[in-house]
Amino acid sequence: MPEGKTVKNRLHLDVSPIDASTEDEVTRLLGLGATTTDVGQGPDRGWVVMADPEGNEFDVLRTLAPRD
Repeated sequence: MPEGKTVKNRLHLDVSPIDASTEDEVTRLLGLGATTTDVGQGPDRGWVVMADPEGNEFDVLRTLAPRD
């Protein structure tokens, strides 16, 4: 869409990877067409805000994968 976002999303998903690190999941999602986005969250947050190709935002939170 060429227009900017004018209203809040009706649904906001939080993704917690269970078999990979947060960084690996962000890399995987970038490869699938997602983008990282800045919504004013600041650099010291424990999550990454992303958007799908249609601009719907979601967060990638800490991994739930077991630590080695």
